[in-house]
Amino acid sequence: MKRYHTAKFSHRGSIRGRGARGFSLLEMMIVCCIMMIVAGIGFMAVQPALKDARANQAYQDVMMPLRVARQRAIAERKQYIVCFGLATPAGALTPLGAPTARSIQIFRWDAGTALSAAAQISTTKLPTDMQMMVLPGLPNGAATVPDGFGNATVAIDFDQGVAGGGIKNQVMFMPDGSAHDVNGNWNSGIVYVGRTGDLYSARAVTLYGATGRIRGWRLLASAGGPKWFQQ
Repeated sequence: MKRYHTAKFSHRGSIRGRGARGFSLLEMMIVCCIMMIVAGIGFMAVQPALKDARANQAYQDVMMPLRVARQRAIAERKQYIVCFGLATPAGALTPLGAPTARSIQIFRWDAGTALSAAAQISTTKLPTDMQMMVLPGLPNGAATVPDGFGNATVAIDFDQGVAGGGIKNQVMFMPDGSAHDVNGNWNSGIVYVGRTGDLYSARAVTLYGATGRIRGWRLLASAGGPKWFQQ
């Protein structure tokens, strides 16, 4: 007797295929919108940190040329001049304002040569949203400005206490580490940096001429109002 075998066909695969489906266009759009909202919130949250980082970078950009010039003057037994605002050692100053108020230069002045022969070593530029400036609201009393220098009305204010003053936007380091102006006076002073309209972006760097000591400062909110703290 012949046996007939009936072929059995499974429909599981086709049923499973019909039951499984991908994301619909609407679902994908909802997911994309959620991702964009989360990204926007994250971007806004990180902005204050980025602004603070640029303010700190500007502070370092002002402080480091002073430190480098002083160290090289001592190590090489030469004179080094730091100019703020695209000046020349001889004192020809480009009027301050963007972008010149963001530039700092170092020159080496070899003994026995004319001042005009000083060789430029480097140029540093502050972040684009920062510049050497004084902001409205800065503490301006003798006991409240950093190291007691000036009255917070001049962004680059060297030759503190020098009768008649010298070139206010530059300082020269000697082989003994002290800071002078080009007339031979001890040169103490201060440089302010900040962002327009942002009081607490303010930073300052002070210099004592007799010793060449360099100190950094940051403006912070306090119970009595804005106050400078050594950084």
